[in-house]
Amino acid sequence: MRLAAFFVMVLLFACQKPVSSELPRTPVAESKPEPGVPGVFANTVNQLDNYWYQGMGELNVYDLAQNRYQGIHPGEALLVFVSEDFLTDKQVKNDRYQNPNSTPILKTNAIIRFTTGIYDYSLMTSVFTPVKTAEFSHTLKVTNTGQDWCGQVYSQLNLQGRTYHYLLHSYFETEADQTNEIEATLLEDEVFNRIRMGWQHLPTGSLLVIPSANFLRLRHQPVKAFSANLSLSAYQGDDFKGTDLKVYTLSFPDLQRRLEIVFQALPPYYIEGWIDTYPSAFDGQLRSTKAKRRTTTLEKYWEQNANSPLNAAKRAALKWE
Repeated sequence: MRLAAFFVMVLLFACQKPVSSELPRTPVAESKPEPGVPGVFANTVNQLDNYWYQGMGELNVYDLAQNRYQGIHPGEALLVFVSEDFLTDKQVKNDRYQNPNSTPILKTNAIIRFTTGIYDYSLMTSVFTPVKTAEFSHTLKVTNTGQDWCGQVYSQLNLQGRTYHYLLHSYFETEADQTNEIEATLLEDEVFNRIRMGWQHLPTGSLLVIPSANFLRLRHQPVKAFSANLSLSAYQGDDFKGTDLKVYTLSFPDLQRRLEIVFQALPPYYIEGWIDTYPSAFDGQLRSTKAKRRTTTLEKYWEQNANSPLNAAKRAALKWE
């Protein structure tokens, strides 16, 4: 039985509902920010409040070709973007609205699935980034889980002052259970949120960056900041089609790794996909993971949990299996 795939399928049916359609570039005119949080995207251009505060979640499905072992493996990626209120002390979603230590965030739930030979991988990363960047210069929390037929791994980063508290539970003997403190710096995992909040504020130049949780776990690298060269330019490649495309590139010399994230320059800044090139730990050959956006939709997916024909049809239209 493909237990890992079955487990993730159950979770997805419990919390999401997709349809297949391309979203408009401009926000819905009648949508308004929630009372008490106007202008939280005021540091960005084109007032994204109207887009992100419609009471919807944005679902993006990508066709995936994943670099793993000694080859490229087919799969799918799902990026769910949603705004919500987040408790800064407990670092969990504000459900009860009795705690004053709350701030609006943009959250990414990134789910990646691919098959290597006979067995499956399922990876999920959740990223919680405050939109009031003048008050919060760093992402508050990142969690990551990985399941394959060998076992499970769980890791978490929590911002505490000027450092990230790191926690890892792994079935590998050399990793096992770990805790650590890492000086706060840019997280690769938060870059997608930063693009969607306003790519004009992305940092460039030489900077210490903590690579993504997925990369670190798949390559069994230590959780620490690596020197990276960051650049932003017009996209001129052939892998992604469209007008007004930008590419944000993160190059890690010590890892022989180059990550290119391609996105639309016009709001709401859809991410068209990414190319992640690095050497295999098994044969040292450079290969590239590629993800290309297939479809995007806005949905109140947390309300769409019934086994109805409409929900089944919309899920089939999104082709997320």
